[in-house]
Amino acid sequence: MPQHDNRYQVRKAAVDSILQDRSESPENCATAFAPVNIALCKYWGKRDPILNLPVTSSLSVSLPPLGSTTEIRIGADRDDVTLNDEPITPQSAFASRVVDFLDLFRTARDLRFSVRTTNTVPTAAGLASSASGFAALTLALDRLFGWDLPPKQLSILARLGSGSASRSVARGFVEWHAGSATHGADSFAEALACTWPDLRVGVIDVDFGRKSQSSREAMQRTVDTSALYHSWAQKVADDLAEIRSALHAHDFERLGAAAESNALGMHATMLGARPPILYWLPGTVKAIHRVHQMREDGINVYLTIDAGPNVKILFTKNDMSAVQAAFPGLTVIAPFDPECPTLPTDSD
Repeated sequence: MPQHDNRYQVRKAAVDSILQDRSESPENCATAFAPVNIALCKYWGKRDPILNLPVTSSLSVSLPPLGSTTEIRIGADRDDVTLNDEPITPQSAFASRVVDFLDLFRTARDLRFSVRTTNTVPTAAGLASSASGFAALTLALDRLFGWDLPPKQLSILARLGSGSASRSVARGFVEWHAGSATHGADSFAEALACTWPDLRVGVIDVDFGRKSQSSREAMQRTVDTSALYHSWAQKVADDLAEIRSALHAHDFERLGAAAESNALGMHATMLGARPPILYWLPGTVKAIHRVHQMREDGINVYLTIDAGPNVKILFTKNDMSAVQAAFPGLTVIAPFDPECPTLPTDSD
């Protein structure tokens, strides 16, 4: 069991408020999948770093079949973590985060877990692998213990592992409500009641290597030191309202323009940090210029970039051929097309 420091106590209280009447008799094994999500309106900045409570709300779209599949078993004499079939040393940052999260759910002092996670996206490359990973772990824990929690409460639990994981519990277009309560019970994500079968999201492989700086570190430095951050909350409020409206109207140009502006605004706040944070590489800038040139040529393509160098582009089915010609080897996801690969079923 962990040391009972203030951080643990605060997080444990949040968990206990949800699980107080739930079963404490786990099964031997459970497995779950959760998709990667890409924010159209970004989450950047925490009002509470212990509970991962955000400064602003955010909105994302999930990208099946990209994501994480996690199997959790009751362990023997120690916790062990495996990522993509490779055992992870207990001293690694990845294993430490997983074990820190599992500490919140131990129902006995000697309870140990064995966790095996497989990602279909690179880890720590700015493609939201931690979001899908902690969401999948939360869903697997729900099955292991038989809690049968509703989506809102699963989202709150996943948020304690990674803020963006709150959005990977749900699927489709998902809004994460920032909330205002200090205990975080009103900070959760939920799916929006709209789909977009013709929407396409392309992932441009600029560099899938590990980022030089974690999102957590970059986020905190931006909040603490960037002179541009004071205007971020208002920009998110404006962009979020525009994106919601565009989604319900199926107005792709408004959606793309707002999402692109929001992403570039987030990166501008990073450049204003001291010292500045720049995830972009030459390939990132090249992709940005190419997207802008395509729009000048009359092709409706927009971009978004999370905390990393890789560019995601937004377009519709009608422009598929032109986009693939401009970006050879592009990975294309159709989040709502039933004829394209979708999420694994619950039995997978």
